[in-house]
Amino acid sequence: MRHSLPIAPQFYVTAPQTCPYLDDRQERKLFAALQGDEAQSLNNCLSKQGFRRSQNVLYRPTCLDCAACLSARVEVKEFFPNKSQKRTFKTNQNISRRARSPWATDEQFELFKRYLDDRHASGGMAEMDVFEFAAMIEETPVETRVIEYKLDRKLVAACLTDLVDDGLSMVYSFYDPALAKHSLGTYVVLDHIKLARELDLNYVYLGYWVPGSSKMGYKSKFSGLEVYHEKKWKKLKDIPDVSSELHPLNTAPVAEQVSELDFPGSEAVR
Repeated sequence: MRHSLPIAPQFYVTAPQTCPYLDDRQERKLFAALQGDEAQSLNNCLSKQGFRRSQNVLYRPTCLDCAACLSARVEVKEFFPNKSQKRTFKTNQNISRRARSPWATDEQFELFKRYLDDRHASGGMAEMDVFEFAAMIEETPVETRVIEYKLDRKLVAACLTDLVDDGLSMVYSFYDPALAKHSLGTYVVLDHIKLARELDLNYVYLGYWVPGSSKMGYKSKFSGLEVYHEKKWKKLKDIPDVSSELHPLNTAPVAEQVSELDFPGSEAVR
């Protein structure tokens, strides 16, 4: 029997900043660089432990006095659309999907800006220029696609999506805010669940669900939703009293958090 060395990157912590989800709170992130030949393996492994990717960085919240952000994913086999979601599928039956390489286009950027101006005008991304947008799309060391959605040959929605070994990870999605009746944000998630089924994948990773945040509330409407809670993936319906007001102040020291992570190569290899 031989043992391979685990792929364990150096971790850092950001300075506290204003939380974009809950008023009067501060956010702090634990992060590590995602680079090198083993980037895909590391992304696969840490995605299962509540981390998210942004360009060449993996991160998850490690706030000093709040644990409200919970990484969320839909278990594809456990998802069954409700009446509203079925209507959304029907409304958008004429929308076409195309998976592209992660290469930014002017059409994508124009849609992205319209989306931010309408939905997140005061957010941290609102001032992104075309070069920063291109970096968000193109600077990826892992297997990534831009999933485009078109209606009458016009781009109406897009999602930057990572392919991980057990599912699809929705890194960032945006859509035309003028088409409110189409519920495009919900539709993009529904179509990713459909795509995961087509690819025989188990999960669609949705990013963070934050109880008490109106921006994130829609995620709890998907059946089969799991959240990463107390170091395990659990069905949201099986966790009593999950609330932004009820989370205990129990965030462990950073060194302790890192020591408890699993990394590729940490198991014995025969």
